[in-house]
Amino acid sequence: MTTFIILAALLLLLLAGIPIAFVMGGLGLLLLLIEGFKPIMAAQALYASIDNFILLAVPMFLLMSNVLLKGGIGKDLFAAVQSWVGHWPGGLGVATIISCTIFAAISGSSVATAATIAVVAIPEMTKRGYERKFVLGLLAAGGTLGILIPPSIILIVYGVITEESITRLFLAGIGPGLFLAFAFSAYAMLYARFKGQYERAPKASWEERRKSLLRAFPALLLAFVIIFGIYFGIFTPTEAAGIGFVSSLIITTAMGRMDIQKLRVASVEAASTTVTIFVIVAGADIFAKAITLYRIPHDVSQMVGSTFTEPGMFILLVCIVLLIMGFFIEALSMMLVMVPVLYPSLLGMGIDPIWFGIVFVIMVECALITPPVGLNLFVLQAIAKVSLGEVSRGVAPFIVIMLSTVVLLFFWPDLALYFTRL
Repeated sequence: MTTFIILAALLLLLLAGIPIAFVMGGLGLLLLLIEGFKPIMAAQALYASIDNFILLAVPMFLLMSNVLLKGGIGKDLFAAVQSWVGHWPGGLGVATIISCTIFAAISGSSVATAATIAVVAIPEMTKRGYERKFVLGLLAAGGTLGILIPPSIILIVYGVITEESITRLFLAGIGPGLFLAFAFSAYAMLYARFKGQYERAPKASWEERRKSLLRAFPALLLAFVIIFGIYFGIFTPTEAAGIGFVSSLIITTAMGRMDIQKLRVASVEAASTTVTIFVIVAGADIFAKAITLYRIPHDVSQMVGSTFTEPGMFILLVCIVLLIMGFFIEALSMMLVMVPVLYPSLLGMGIDPIWFGIVFVIMVECALITPPVGLNLFVLQAIAKVSLGEVSRGVAPFIVIMLSTVVLLFFWPDLALYFTRL
């Protein structure tokens, strides 16, 4: 009964619109005080949550993505990819997804990926006659690749919560991330083939391809260095974030696209997002400390173990709950609320936490593009200056593709786990 009351209070406070950090931190502190625990435990949990070497990767990756965004790297990437595939049926849609995939491998942020590519892709695709709701849906879905393809900020947070290997989580995200990119691209080509109401981009000459590829080469090299540096153990994810920031600064400065003013704006925006994430993580850690003392994860684990004998039913229930929560709660909040409660049940049912982390992130991706709180929808609404409804109508096919990928992952776990065993 206590478990139900606490979880119900948490959800009600979140639905009331109170910021997640204050809900979790305040509720956790209240629970500690009710049971007579010393309030200093909350302060200790708060400090311990952010005194973490791995979390240093978050501000560095955010700063790197903001520097690249202000330096116009997204435009170079899109132009380079478009020169190779733009003349295909639905080629601009394919170019959009490939550009999102590459930028996701640099930034680790869904919102940054969507915003960077949207600025270039929206005018180009609408000018060619692509239906606007399709363009917006494609960009919203493509942006979600930023939290699945490594380096992923949300996978870093998942690893910190569960104490699982960040590197293994990054490797597990490669297969599903590339599969989703392929599926989105295939849908874009099929859409163009059967709708046909668009103007194909002219085929670029080899000289145009060479020049555009040369301009985008530094960004492509940066993505290669980050991913393979982590993969081969040359540096940790945190070190990769630092190297990425310094490299992005050198690249944009050498190209004449970075100055003190742009760097200041990029730094302020990265700092603002970092503080938001860290405050949420700190509040979640206080709440996690409280519910652990109340034995809620243990009770939930026992209840799940006695109710569900098949892991498949458990995963199905979790996906349904996450899909419903995604309509009301943003991505990071979902992870910080659900993972501490569900994690003990995973171990009891023999479910691989790395595999579950990827499934969880794909479900979180759905939350990023489902109204009324999908962050990617708001980003594209602001850039395209359209109504939220118009953006929302374009994402439905991509949500179906994401959910189908979760089903595929259940029956073919190696889509995520193959790279982790190499």
